[in-house]
Amino acid sequence: MAAAADRRKYSRIDTGHVISVAPLERPDRLAVSKNVSPGGISFEVVGCEVGMDDVVRVTFNVDDRTVVAVGRVVWATEMDPITMEVGLEFIEIDPLALRLLGDDAWDAA
Repeated sequence: MAAAADRRKYSRIDTGHVISVAPLERPDRLAVSKNVSPGGISFEVVGCEVGMDDVVRVTFNVDDRTVVAVGRVVWATEMDPITMEVGLEFIEIDPLALRLLGDDAWDAA
């Protein structure tokens, strides 16, 4: 059986950066990104309930550029009573950010 990484459409960039995340029309919360790709981002968030198909806004940095993207929750796992690990598929993102995320040179960052 192929590893999950082999089935992915985009390669992931491990990050571990602090990001902000919020359901649309709600205040932002801090989260920690796990990895990001042109297709989406995964992150851990404390004290913010999200569920499948929720639409969420995330703000993160790519190089020196701040990116605000909107995505749909495609998976969410409860890590403990207050911590969720979330996978988000981008539905709105700046085309320049997509190019930066797809740039192999960024892998070294």
